[in-house]
Amino acid sequence: MTTAYERIRARIDELHPGTSDRAASLAATGGKNPDLLRAIKQGRSAFPRGANLQGLADYLQQPVEWLTSDADEVAQQPTEPSEIVPAHHRPLLPIKVNGKVAAGVFREANEFDQSAPERVWEPPDEKFPNARRMAWDVDGISMNELHPRPILPGDRIIGVAYEDVAHQVRIKDGLVVVVERTRDGGHTREWSVKQIELYEDRIEFHPRSSDKSLMPIVVKRDTQADDGVSVEIIALVRSVRNDLPL
Repeated sequence: MTTAYERIRARIDELHPGTSDRAASLAATGGKNPDLLRAIKQGRSAFPRGANLQGLADYLQQPVEWLTSDADEVAQQPTEPSEIVPAHHRPLLPIKVNGKVAAGVFREANEFDQSAPERVWEPPDEKFPNARRMAWDVDGISMNELHPRPILPGDRIIGVAYEDVAHQVRIKDGLVVVVERTRDGGHTREWSVKQIELYEDRIEFHPRSSDKSLMPIVVKRDTQADDGVSVEIIALVRSVRNDLPL
């Protein structure tokens, strides 16, 4: 009989090869519970509850019922022959809205935690079908002069976890990314959208803004940013959304 952990682990290996139990637990719970899968493996929990249950289901790209139903029952369900599905008929998948991206705004780390996060539904990313996806709402004008398409206040950006696609997408000039800066030992952090300029000895993350007071983030090769601030690319921006008001 297949255990709940074995079924979950097989799905992780299918979607995110090489991801450890700890990394998968953090991704599924928004960084809150690194021991989620270990608890399931050790039999302390058949499956998570509440927000953790939905988060794990989203991470595995499966409905909640897939987690809560009997493993043998799932395995015995008949499968349909595979076929090419037109794009407009492809299933929509949930994407967690992590909050706001805002250049220059550092917030307490606990302000990023959401007990009931908003989710949007989007078709699969055809180029990166196995990568985790995430969304943010744009606050401010730090990218309002980006070409060919500006990113404006109120836009929603959809991205893929850079950790999941780094082996496919090398860092290069022109990439638009979500950058996380942390300081105060990780207690405060900033999420912002930037465009990369790559130099021999450094990477520069540039705003593309009509506000010329906004400055790039400059990171020397193989070092952390100055003043105890660490910088990490957390997502590659793939699309921009903005619904028109009715």
